[in-house]
Amino acid sequence: MTPQDTAGLPGAWRLGLLRGGLELKQFFRLRDQVVFSLAFPVVLLVLLASIFGGEVADGEVPVSQIYVAAMLGAGIMATSFQSLGISIAIERDERLLRRLISTPMPPAAYFLGKVWLVLVTGALEAAVLLAVGVGLYDLDLPGDVSTWLTFGWIFLLGTAACALLGIAISSLPGSGRSAGSVVILPFLVLQFISGVYIPASELPDWMLNIGALFPLKWMCQGFRGVFLPESAAVLEQAGDWEFGRIALVLGAWCIGGLLLCLLTFRWKSRRDG
Repeated sequence: MTPQDTAGLPGAWRLGLLRGGLELKQFFRLRDQVVFSLAFPVVLLVLLASIFGGEVADGEVPVSQIYVAAMLGAGIMATSFQSLGISIAIERDERLLRRLISTPMPPAAYFLGKVWLVLVTGALEAAVLLAVGVGLYDLDLPGDVSTWLTFGWIFLLGTAACALLGIAISSLPGSGRSAGSVVILPFLVLQFISGVYIPASELPDWMLNIGALFPLKWMCQGFRGVFLPESAAVLEQAGDWEFGRIALVLGAWCIGGLLLCLLTFRWKSRRDG
């Protein structure tokens, strides 16, 4: 491979696409991992919708549909933040990252491969959850292009922000074995204070204010705005979907997450020096 092949953006993009294909092959090769990864949010959705039934907003919105929108946010964060935070820590601990950085492959290609992985798995997770929502809970899908475009930018910004945070937090565990505990705990707490397991209208303001500092709350709120009727906006803390603020917060987290990655990412484990 010549310097002309390894330098410049086109080479990085080409290699990133190939790296993404490899990441996806490795993911789909483990069938049990695929099934359980995609099924976990669905199982939680069914359990929560069965336990907390009924309607809200003067009987216009089934609680089950609120959970569909909330689990969309949680499912996308699981395929990006949680997945990358754990897998990259393990790859670092197994010295895979150390071997990759010693090859002519541009470092950007590795991260581009991860981006393709989270985009595909996140889209697949969203499709499965929406199919369950439509089939079991009579969720009405948007009928206009503008609403689907809103869904698209929330999905892309949310996925990017959570993926960058996942890459950043991957440097925190001391070893690959501890990565699960380090990553899953904050993700679990965020789900409780961001309106995933408990509707936002039932959470105290101070808890929602803490959750509002992170992307998950805004992703869930945005998806509720996309798939629920306008009357359901009264259930939000501000009584409005706040799409403008959602874009600002998620965009800010994309920038902040990138800075965190640049400041904290390590190619070698601590024991390698």
